[in-house]
Amino acid sequence: MSKKTLFACLGTLVAFLILDGLWLGVLMGPTYKSLLGSLMLDQPRVLPAVLFYVLYVIGCVLFVVLPSASWQRAARMGALLGLVAYGTYDLSNWATLQGWSAGLALMDMAWGTFLTATCCTVGYLCAQRVHR
Repeated sequence: MSKKTLFACLGTLVAFLILDGLWLGVLMGPTYKSLLGSLMLDQPRVLPAVLFYVLYVIGCVLFVVLPSASWQRAARMGALLGLVAYGTYDLSNWATLQGWSAGLALMDMAWGTFLTATCCTVGYLCAQRVHR
């Protein structure tokens, strides 16, 4: 793995963990709990969470960060990837799960779009800083 790829991965991952941690743990935790009720575990399962973050960051880096020629493109393509990924999850849940509302789906899709755009931008900037 090149130094550029390593820094792209680390930058994307750190940004993702900080922002998603704030979102899930501080800002929206009570909202999710009130909307989802008994669907939520008292404590999240660590292994699936780790696997999600690792796979998602790899996807962000390979499909968005490394191929992008500018931070603006990384942001745009990151937003699109976030919308597609979170949209797939949320729209499937809305279609199949009781208690998964349109409002929850839209809120989570908006978050995923913003989060992925931001993290791909951070990953791109980290990769470019090392590349110079």
